[in-house]
Amino acid sequence: MTTPARTAEQRTDALAGALAVRRERARLRQALKAREISGVDVLEGADDNAVWAGLKVIWLLECLPGVGAVRADRFLSAVDIARSRRVQGLGVRQRAALIAELTRRGRHE
Repeated sequence: MTTPARTAEQRTDALAGALAVRRERARLRQALKAREISGVDVLEGADDNAVWAGLKVIWLLECLPGVGAVRADRFLSAVDIARSRRVQGLGVRQRAALIAELTRRGRHE
């Protein structure tokens, strides 16, 4: 199956939308690293923000100060979440367990 042909205007709109999403992710990464916003805030606010909802949970965890790839994997395995899971795909129990784990380990700042 081939993708439908797009007009120049549709391509331009798609590129502008993608750029806006990348900028929002970069802004979020900086805010998380600077502790201006917490991982818990992102998890709780994802229902109202489409960019946050589309983030991979592993990416979100790795953006937190003091959390690298190994700790992020430990967080995910502690709450039984797959590496490929996105924030919007978390169930109510998974989201609550992840928030509780972040709070317990002191990574909610």
